[in-house]
Amino acid sequence: MSTSIGTFLERLIDRVIPPMPDFFSLINEQCDLCVRTMTVFVSYMECGDTDAAAEIRDLEKQGGKLKQRNNNVLDKAFTTPMDREDIYDAITSIDEIINYAKSTIRELEVLSLEPDRHMLEMAIELRAGSEALQRGFAKLSTDPAHAEHDAMAARKAERKVENVYRHSIAELFQTEAMLKKMPGNNNCGDEHLLLALAIIDIFKHREIYRHMSNGADRLVHAADKLNDIIVKIS
Repeated sequence: MSTSIGTFLERLIDRVIPPMPDFFSLINEQCDLCVRTMTVFVSYMECGDTDAAAEIRDLEKQGGKLKQRNNNVLDKAFTTPMDREDIYDAITSIDEIINYAKSTIRELEVLSLEPDRHMLEMAIELRAGSEALQRGFAKLSTDPAHAEHDAMAARKAERKVENVYRHSIAELFQTEAMLKKMPGNNNCGDEHLLLALAIIDIFKHREIYRHMSNGADRLVHAADKLNDIIVKIS
């Protein structure tokens, strides 16, 4: 009899106070997709493969659906294991990393550019930062205190992206070297045309480098949010 009453009370409580969703797993799923996206992103930067570009577009769509699903769960949740704002920011910042991968490829296509070694170096660091976030968020449910090292690793990856960005910009504005790389008939004597083409190429590449640098800023935002959660739940 007491067992029946207990079961009835449990069902009644579940109806009045729904069980708390597993937000740790939901965010981990986003992190896994982010790492997968950045892995394909690196492959694209290695060879400019159109199949890789198509896969990133598909992964970005999956990321958008995961973000929407997680936000819907958050909106409906009666209780949460951490601050709602922290959960929302984590969901958003992880998705934005994926978005930057897709938009970078789109810009390359629009500007008719091929990936270069600087873009590859930045993509590799973006992947490393995403992997650090994946490790850190995975520890929140079991060992949050040890996730701080992973947040630091994600920030370190962003700093490395910034270093590559600065070196790439410095190399871009070595105009004499750039002129030598420009296609065309150097015997035509039209140095002004070659210079104009070189300048256009400089700003096209600079746009991509800067866009990838901005993508790395999303790593820092996610790492900061990871650190905020660590402090609050440790």
